[in-house]
Amino acid sequence: MPNSIFLLDEAPLFPDARLAQDEPNGLLAVGGDLSATRLIEAYRHGIFPWFCEDEPILWWSPDPRCVFLLDEVHVSRSLRRELNKDKYIITINKAFPQVVRECAAPRTDQPDTWILPEMQQAYCKLHHLGLAHSIEIWESNDNEKLLVGGMYGVSIGRFFFGESMFSRRPNASKIALVYLANYLKNADFLLLDAQVGNPHLYRMGARDMPRTEFLQLLKQEINWQQPPNLWQSKILKEWKS
Repeated sequence: MPNSIFLLDEAPLFPDARLAQDEPNGLLAVGGDLSATRLIEAYRHGIFPWFCEDEPILWWSPDPRCVFLLDEVHVSRSLRRELNKDKYIITINKAFPQVVRECAAPRTDQPDTWILPEMQQAYCKLHHLGLAHSIEIWESNDNEKLLVGGMYGVSIGRFFFGESMFSRRPNASKIALVYLANYLKNADFLLLDAQVGNPHLYRMGARDMPRTEFLQLLKQEINWQQPPNLWQSKILKEWKS
């Protein structure tokens, strides 16, 4: 017998993520709001929001969970050549709202977006609270910097929950992912959550983890104290002319 889809009320609480639907995979609950309190509670329990325009807020915890173990990110030879070039400036938390807007912009293969204005506002609120962060890829041109790639997500405990990425230049989002994974690894994080897998993520080394294992690790590591000033706005790599 399939599990029920739970209807959330005003209390920022969630049912056990293990009760999510098998089909559609991971659908757990509907309703509630996108307040910071509720979002934090969701991420702490392996749950995230995903919904489209004209839909209610839907909450998910898929099985399996697509994740990057930080020492398993695959860098192809062509991508390594790109990384070795001094063509981009890499920063953290220099342009969070702009990264979110770029991720929300329509794409050739995805004209509609799930990063609706209310989602953008909610994650910008988490950013102001020090829980949501971005990594940016900049191109320097005639003394002007142009944002050409990046990604953003939520960081709690030893987990970084990736939300979305974008590219305006070939491989820019891949470069963001590689730099973020290396940054997290050096800070002793455990993994980068990619939520739901796709061929692009698997080619870069992502793996599927059973939800029970993901939730167990999350329970063990969610209260880990991150290094101070870890997410202070900074430059990771300067452009060299």
